[in-house]
Amino acid sequence: MAGTHRDYYEVLGVARDATTVEIKRAFRLKVRDCHPDTHPDDPEAEQKYKEINEAFSVLGNQEKRQRYDRFGTADDTGNPFAGAGPEDIFGDLFGSMFGGFGGPRSRPNAPARGSDLQMVLSITLEEAATGVAKRVAIPRWEPCDHCHGSGSEPGHEPRECPTCHGAGEVRTRVRTLFGDTLSVSTCPTCGGRGTVVEKACTECGGEGRIHRRREQEIKIQPGVDTGTRLRVPGAGELGANGGPPGDLYIVMQVRDHPLFQRDGNDLHRTVSIPFPLAVMGGPSTVGTLIDGDVSFDIPEGTAPGQTIRVKGKGMPRLRGSSRGDLFLHVTVDVPKGSVLSERAAELVKQLAEEMDVATGEKEGLFDKLFGNKKTAAKKKSAKKK
Repeated sequence: MAGTHRDYYEVLGVARDATTVEIKRAFRLKVRDCHPDTHPDDPEAEQKYKEINEAFSVLGNQEKRQRYDRFGTADDTGNPFAGAGPEDIFGDLFGSMFGGFGGPRSRPNAPARGSDLQMVLSITLEEAATGVAKRVAIPRWEPCDHCHGSGSEPGHEPRECPTCHGAGEVRTRVRTLFGDTLSVSTCPTCGGRGTVVEKACTECGGEGRIHRRREQEIKIQPGVDTGTRLRVPGAGELGANGGPPGDLYIVMQVRDHPLFQRDGNDLHRTVSIPFPLAVMGGPSTVGTLIDGDVSFDIPEGTAPGQTIRVKGKGMPRLRGSSRGDLFLHVTVDVPKGSVLSERAAELVKQLAEEMDVATGEKEGLFDKLFGNKKTAAKKKSAKKK
């Protein structure tokens, strides 16, 4: 460890002759009190947390602690095989060839980062457009409140494992063709914890943790889409032996909208316009997803199936300032002749004559009863021609 650091015993608040169990107990208490998640407004919490983990990584390891007590550092400076016996050196050199004697290994009871969690969150298209804060229930393991994570019933502290003496691992001398080597494995008695529980906690059954559903507010930015992954640091599973927690990943699922269809950052919808407006063109209004009613211009001679683009009224771009467009797919509302007033029907007929378009004429009840003089006159005039 390069650089200066505080005395590790002082960091954990233990005496120099403290036992392994006392060091672990002090470490758990310090981690719980100084964890960055419990002090989000303290800028020094992260540094304190790293310092505590660094101190435990040395004092919780018998070999590193011996070097630290003797030289004031746990570094293996100057000698690549410092602190290792002939068996360890042999194992490091040949372990990769013969499957597991010596070689790089981590302590089973060392602090380990918690697992990441993932969950799917369903939101509406409006919420995806405007952004929203959602409270979600996160199922995860948390320290048992009854035993404070020790696994032991209060009043019955864990004791040092009689098999590994707190190391969390056992070494077995194995004779091979190349001589004696050491095989290192997790302690079968304590499972790598270094301690054994004499009376298990009545709440967690000795696990030291309980599975709970914890609520947390998730802030969703505007512009998310189905498949977007949001990372919530530190909201995953708690780490083992005081290690840092994992992260939570929220996978977004945006539900379909009854009126709008999304294509990337663009929106599409169908709009029906009156027949005269389709012919003559003119201004109109349309409802949007988040801007209310907006005005747009209908070009003269707009046909059914034509698309009109309204710029900047689509979805916002994720982590951007611009927006997509709104595309209007036009249908023309053509009324049936039977529902038109007599004057409106006459105007449509005049338009058809002007455009030289043949139309079918049907006699209504009024014509059958009283006759239609104007229609009869037109038919008579047509016959003369």
